[in-house]
Amino acid sequence: MKKRFDFDLAVIGSGDAGGEAALIAAKSGLKVALIESRKWGGSSLNSTNVPFGAMMHAARTYKNAKDGAEYGISSNGLRFNFPTIINWKNTASKRAGANSKKLFEENKITCIHGAARFISAEEIAVGNQTYRAKKFLIATGASTADTGINIPENTDYLLPEDVTTLTRQPRSVFVVGAGSTGCEIAQFFAALGSEVVIADIAGRLLPREDEEVGQVMDEVFNRDGIKVLTQSRVVAIQKDGIEKRVIFMRGGQEKSIKVDCVVLCTGSAPNIDLGLENAGVKYTANGIKVDETMATNVRNIYAAGDIIGGISSTEKAVFDARVAAAHIVGKSKLVRNYTGLIRVTNTLPEVAQVGVSEDDCIRRDRKIKKLVMPLQAVQRSNIQGFYHGFIKLIFGKNGVLIGGTVMAPDAAIVAQELAYAVRYEMTAEEIAAVPHPMNDWGELIRSAAERMQ
Repeated sequence: MKKRFDFDLAVIGSGDAGGEAALIAAKSGLKVALIESRKWGGSSLNSTNVPFGAMMHAARTYKNAKDGAEYGISSNGLRFNFPTIINWKNTASKRAGANSKKLFEENKITCIHGAARFISAEEIAVGNQTYRAKKFLIATGASTADTGINIPENTDYLLPEDVTTLTRQPRSVFVVGAGSTGCEIAQFFAALGSEVVIADIAGRLLPREDEEVGQVMDEVFNRDGIKVLTQSRVVAIQKDGIEKRVIFMRGGQEKSIKVDCVVLCTGSAPNIDLGLENAGVKYTANGIKVDETMATNVRNIYAAGDIIGGISSTEKAVFDARVAAAHIVGKSKLVRNYTGLIRVTNTLPEVAQVGVSEDDCIRRDRKIKKLVMPLQAVQRSNIQGFYHGFIKLIFGKNGVLIGGTVMAPDAAIVAQELAYAVRYEMTAEEIAAVPHPMNDWGELIRSAAERMQ
């Protein structure tokens, strides 16, 4: 007897990965269901990338104007209005499609709101309803992991996504965690004049990046008045009147600081509470295991984005989704290959890393040739009066570019060229031979490649 299915594909999660895959599948003619337990569009549109990016843009505009005396710009009387910044954030998010089903419904995708749980490898429950699908894509993302910090129930704190819901600017902020998210949030508050402290158990800011990145960011944070506490472990957060007291260990001593608010940027863990055991899907606390096509061990179930663990980024999630969707619709030989993937930290200067880092090579005892060139080597640095940053190129023993880091304004745009060069195995000579615009940050690529010849 032929099985009856409600959908060709059911996608669980409407964020960067799920939404992308659902649209690709629907446009290919599949009958698609998209299931979302929270806001449509996921965290990127609703609480992180887009809304926080809009707030950061406003903060940087204010800070740039405030620091414009060197260029002949007077900032006397300059001020900002925090509620208006929030209104701008809301406008930007709405324009981007936050919490909207419209795009999905226009593509004839059935949108179902609620938490999904597997009953079997071919059936899920959402509330009191059950649905059968030929194939599934799990794209439920990740949530803040257990911090191990002692926080009494009566003590308020913020997670990264809560920053975009604030209605007033805090006078003082303690950021726990100096990775990409922590550094971005610290710089946002500092740009608006809040007193900011950032702490991490690691020995430098942005510990996933190479040492030069942490050194430059430390200089920038010191310039901006951000207090940096490396090799510091936060052990407790307590309510102290209308403020919070952060207790931390540093240098073998217990210390504390009182602040207006605390933001926990301590990492995330995949959202795997989906009844995966009922479907027979293999997973660990670090995420669902997938092959190069994004398929799980169960032939009709795929997974993409933060749910599979590894690097957490919008770019990776979208790429994962395209690979999965290609195999779900059966029209491509695209496979999971992160060569050339750009990892971006949206501070100022931006940090964009492509391919392997020097730390990666040291751990693998890999022989390399490298070049680190400061921003002052190109005219754009003098034109903008911006000197905090560098470009770093890493070549393998065969002369092919295998990695690179750009730390500069618009680093993500500049690094796109490095992504091509790493993915398609270009040499320094080939990179330098490409015409580049003068008096722009892109000149960093040509200048650095020429020096490597």
